[in-house]
Amino acid sequence: MPPKANPLGLNPLQLKTLTLLQELARFPDIARRDEATGAVTIDELPNPHGNHFHIGARVVSAGDATGLRNPSVILALARKGLIVPTGMIDAPTLSAAGLAYDTGLRETILHGTDH
Repeated sequence: MPPKANPLGLNPLQLKTLTLLQELARFPDIARRDEATGAVTIDELPNPHGNHFHIGARVVSAGDATGLRNPSVILALARKGLIVPTGMIDAPTLSAAGLAYDTGLRETILHGTDH
């Protein structure tokens, strides 16, 4: 039997936020990995310019990122064990489980760039 999609029952905003945090965690210039726990702290959240922002070579609609600085979304992800509850909304720490969770949205909300 294949694994259940979205086994924790994350809502669409939580899924989008987790997807973006996972992508941000890939960049060592803004993210720090704790080798002992596998958690990654993101030190710098992107700021949109116009209706989008960039994560590396990818472009994200600002509308898909409304959960990045939303305390309720961060708290919900922490309750589900995907974010380590540190109280630092501007520097969230993804747990190893959060990094591994398959949101199924990476190719949907992270777009290639032509500029």
